[in-house]
Amino acid sequence: MECDVLVIGGGPAGCTVAPLLAERGHKVVVLEKAHHPRFHIGESLLPANLPLFERLGVAEEIAAIGVIKRGAEFVSFADNRQHLYEFAKAWNKTMPHAYQVLRSKFDEIMIRNAEKKGVEVHEGCRARKVEFLPDDTINIEAENDDGSSRRWHARFIVDASGRDTFLANKFQIKHRNPKHNSSSVYGHFAGAKRHEGDAEGNITIFWFEYGWFWFIPMQDDQTSIGMVTWPHFIKTRGQRSMTEFLMDGIAMCPPLKERLMNARLINEVEATGNFSYVSERNHGKNYVLLGDAYAFIDPVFSSGVLLAMNSAFIAADAIDTCLREPAKAPAALAEFDRLMKHGPKEFSWFIYRITNPSMRDLFMHPRNIFRVEEALLSLLAGDIFGKTPIWSSIRILKGIYYLTSLFNPVRSWRAWKRRRFNIQPVEDAEMSRA
Repeated sequence: MECDVLVIGGGPAGCTVAPLLAERGHKVVVLEKAHHPRFHIGESLLPANLPLFERLGVAEEIAAIGVIKRGAEFVSFADNRQHLYEFAKAWNKTMPHAYQVLRSKFDEIMIRNAEKKGVEVHEGCRARKVEFLPDDTINIEAENDDGSSRRWHARFIVDASGRDTFLANKFQIKHRNPKHNSSSVYGHFAGAKRHEGDAEGNITIFWFEYGWFWFIPMQDDQTSIGMVTWPHFIKTRGQRSMTEFLMDGIAMCPPLKERLMNARLINEVEATGNFSYVSERNHGKNYVLLGDAYAFIDPVFSSGVLLAMNSAFIAADAIDTCLREPAKAPAALAEFDRLMKHGPKEFSWFIYRITNPSMRDLFMHPRNIFRVEEALLSLLAGDIFGKTPIWSSIRILKGIYYLTSLFNPVRSWRAWKRRRFNIQPVEDAEMSRA
């Protein structure tokens, strides 16, 4: 079977790039290993997602399944202090909210939209082999749930396989991020205590001694709770199940424990190993790697879906140029590379330091001198790809962080030493289902 573009993965990245290319007249095929609806984490969206939903034509459907998220609350375990960052106070006041969504519903909306836009979608179909031919076309072999095989011959391939990192594994270009190393354990609860009024849908980030927790309110009294922690702490699980390990972790964070006092677990606890990795490259002459298939750092700023979708928009432009105007392909792919690296780079500076006490101080005691709080809010909202002029203020904020660290040399040295210990790989710190 012939196609112009074959997309591996039917998540946010794959189901964004596919309809964009189909609308430009290309024959696009999407292979998705699972059947929708299916469980997935990453339920918290950012305000910068909303314009992308409008451009895809799914904004009303997403709003119908979402709980309005007006801000992000951070709670410090050191003194139980909390601070709410409201998106309406960001530099750009036109994106005052986002949504919390059950990913099974969200992802199904996205993949059905791709079908409506003319994309050929195959669910329960896993890519198995890929062969890059001398004429710069590609053969792809996939396997259906029933064991039968399918084959396609494509001009371009998009890896949107998420943490499966299909092409990065084939090329052996995926590496552990030496600057970060965390794992997560997560589940959904009913009966969790939420804030009242407009604050009900806000995400809460709870720091604790061994990392941090997310608290994400969704529709139908479902709340996503996740513990993101270090490998050496994971190794202390011993013979406990993942459910027991998560509940014991929650008990170590009194503010979160209080909000879950009357809650009950409603699904199976799952876990994900080392969150943080990066691939050596994100493209070649006839392929691109999008979203998590290229790199992932940490979910603390809920940036995963935004980075996936944004990468798909810029990929659609590059791929269309490659297919229609091959002479311009090198320049188009170079621009794709530049834009792909921008998001992870800007988020990662804060992610690497989010558990540092100096950074925690800044988050708990924000000041808007030189508009640094507005700039930080814009970053938390995902407003980092447009023309909002936040970067001078972001640089000042980084300078304040370094000065704060300098004036607390002993604490800073201890934090640096602790972080080096936290992110080192630990043998046998494997993750498994509960």
